[in-house]
Amino acid sequence: MRLRLGQVLPALCLGAAFPLLWYAVWQRSRGNDLDVYQDQLLELQRRLLYAEKEYKKRSHELSRALDEIKHTVARRMNTTNNHTGDMKWKELNLSRKLPVHLTNIYYYLPHLQEHEDAIFPNVLFGQQRTGVSLVMGIPTVKREKQNYLIDTLNSLLYELSEEQKKDCIIIIFIAEVGAEYIKSIAESVKTSFPREVESGVLEVISPPASYYPDLSNLKKTLGDSEDRVRWRTKQNLDYSFLMLYAQPKGTFYLQLEDDIVAKPDYVESVKSFAAQQSQDWMVLEFSQLGFIGKLFKAEDLPLIVEFFLMFYKDKPIDWLIDHLLSVKVCNPEKDAAHCEMEKSKLRIRAKPSLFQHVGIHSSLAGKVQNLKDKDFGKSLLYKAHNNPPAKVDTSLRIYEQHTLEEVYKGQNFFWALAPMAGDYIRFTFLNPLDVEKYLFRSGNMEHPGDKLFNTTVEVLPADETLRKELADNGSKFNSPATKDGYLKIGAFENGVAEGSISQSIGRIQAIRLSVTSDSPVWAILSEVFIKTSEN
Repeated sequence: MRLRLGQVLPALCLGAAFPLLWYAVWQRSRGNDLDVYQDQLLELQRRLLYAEKEYKKRSHELSRALDEIKHTVARRMNTTNNHTGDMKWKELNLSRKLPVHLTNIYYYLPHLQEHEDAIFPNVLFGQQRTGVSLVMGIPTVKREKQNYLIDTLNSLLYELSEEQKKDCIIIIFIAEVGAEYIKSIAESVKTSFPREVESGVLEVISPPASYYPDLSNLKKTLGDSEDRVRWRTKQNLDYSFLMLYAQPKGTFYLQLEDDIVAKPDYVESVKSFAAQQSQDWMVLEFSQLGFIGKLFKAEDLPLIVEFFLMFYKDKPIDWLIDHLLSVKVCNPEKDAAHCEMEKSKLRIRAKPSLFQHVGIHSSLAGKVQNLKDKDFGKSLLYKAHNNPPAKVDTSLRIYEQHTLEEVYKGQNFFWALAPMAGDYIRFTFLNPLDVEKYLFRSGNMEHPGDKLFNTTVEVLPADETLRKELADNGSKFNSPATKDGYLKIGAFENGVAEGSISQSIGRIQAIRLSVTSDSPVWAILSEVFIKTSEN
């Protein structure tokens, strides 16, 4: 078959071009494969770098957790062996992983991205108690003139039964970053309430300095001064920090302040009132003042804290909780009366109030406040009992009309100037008695710090022969004897002395409270109960 030149040349050209075309296609394919391989290599490199970063992070966390476990085990071993010493500054909480519900905190406090541990407190004292019914939070800060914290704790622990102490935690949050001040307050709490610290009823924590953002350039709002805006802004952050720490520890969280007094039955009253509520409440109020005595469900605290952090620079804490309730239930198409009615279903007020504000000098420098809750009523400052007939006398200097006779008869409390070593309070029975038990309680709700310290309880046997033997030869019982024939059978602990009297001692002629060292405070005796076989 003959081919024309016009047919042959294109064929030759196509044949010659085909290798070039194939090579170009191959090159393009090879280039695409190289791109794919390059992308895969880059992705692999990125994953390896991420894995390495995560490994270092997890390794660091594991190492830190192991160190904390070692410190905690060592601390508990020291406690078991009754070793005492300087306060150890270590963090006792082992979980350092940020809970899911806290991840948004970085949006509101972006500086925390550079301080991962700033949301975790320094636990100065605490036994890591959890699973209780009631967690109470008390933020405390440095005041210019007077600190009310110890009196507040005295009031909260006053008449609290052992069973109630086992089912609650009181967290003191020292909202300062100065090491010396924090140490002084922590030591004051430990010295005043050693048993409560040891048992885990009291916990003392403080924040890392890096928790707080820069508060020097805040926008002034609500017509407040720069100092007041800074004060209330930090206060919002303090409440938030404390709530987040308390949240996993119990069923309910009760917000308190460091300058209050409480009614003796406040724990039972709080639990009882909460149990009576059938609706889906959010806040139960046990005081009409500010943020005092506000009860929350622990499960609601993450939501509440997140709302606080959204607006922590804008308004005070009690206003923010009101706004949160409005957001939840108020219909913009309804009037204000309807809004208040709906909010009242979430915020329920208990009367009478269980907590009274007593502080005069505010934590805001220069501010004096005489706020009182009119629904608190007058607290009972003494407790009456039907005691056996007796003659009473004391070496103490009595204040005004607060006599020893009145407290013994259940008509008032006894109040005296600061006791000195050698002072006494004595109850001499008109007839010798078979005394079974005794109870003496010092301090009261308004003056919880006016307690008897370093004071022993002594009994005088009615048997004169036994008294002479005790005076001459000492005690044949398990109790030490005094030179005048009294037996030491007990002592005041945290303001209370109570116990039973061995029947082997026989009938009792008198009971004496003897002060063994000078006291820095006045003394109140608010309850006297002598239990005999006849009353």
